[in-house]
Amino acid sequence: MRLGLVLGEAANGLRRNASMVVSVVLVTFISLTFVGTAALLQLQIGQMKNYWYDRAQVAVYLCTSVSTTAGCTDGEATEEQKAAIEEQLSSDTLSKYIDEFYFEDHDQAFANFQEQFKGTPAADYVTPEVLNETFWVNLVDPSQAAVLVESFAGMAGVEGVVDQRRYLDQIFDVLNAASYTAITVAAIMLVAAALLIATTIRLSAFSRRRELGIMRLVGASNRFIQTPFILEGVFAGLIGSLLAGGAVVAIVVFFVQGYLADNLSFTFVDLSDALLVVPLLILVGVVLAAVSAGIAITRYLKV
Repeated sequence: MRLGLVLGEAANGLRRNASMVVSVVLVTFISLTFVGTAALLQLQIGQMKNYWYDRAQVAVYLCTSVSTTAGCTDGEATEEQKAAIEEQLSSDTLSKYIDEFYFEDHDQAFANFQEQFKGTPAADYVTPEVLNETFWVNLVDPSQAAVLVESFAGMAGVEGVVDQRRYLDQIFDVLNAASYTAITVAAIMLVAAALLIATTIRLSAFSRRRELGIMRLVGASNRFIQTPFILEGVFAGLIGSLLAGGAVVAIVVFFVQGYLADNLSFTFVDLSDALLVVPLLILVGVVLAAVSAGIAITRYLKV
């Protein structure tokens, strides 16, 4: 097979169907950008889970004078009850699960509340005595929070035991839903890109039907005839995937590492993560184009 002749035929096809090629490039670019963004979002969710779950604490809230739970029938937790709770936390049974713990009294809780809700109406109406005194517990393995919940459930002086990870789970559920939505949109657009590539190849073959007929008469093989058309699709898919890769890198550099990193405190995906995703986008774009073009021209030649 003469490479120069095949490449020349592919170049002629691209020139004759320039508008359709541009459409293929744009659809491939947009769909793969969605794919890359969804992949980065999944990487980000994984990093955020590792970051926040390791810092998630278990809060043992003590009874206040206004508590109404079963363990708070005698009003605010007494000094004896606090000592019993601290002794339980230091016991051999629980110490192997606990990395460290500390006690937060009414005044510390009030100061933290004022800092957190500064400038809001709530900061003007809350008083220290209505805020729970709390034992904050850092676990060796945050996934074993149920051990603490079971140990202090119903204990005198304890209003409730809360694993902070349950709040994080709600946030991550929303982020995962956004990621799955992006993946779904990307999948639909990839199907559209595949159909557009196939249509472009069939139109290109139809516009050169006389040439194809002559090539068949002189004994050209199907492989020789099909290759230029497949190269046309691969070229369009490659350009679209390269643009998508550039868009993904730009999103990470200018938006994630720029704007978000400057305004939020936790870690984000970086350029190395983007460069991990880009080759996958290029591979998907090229394979999608090659398969779509190959199927389209094969079916056309069988007609």
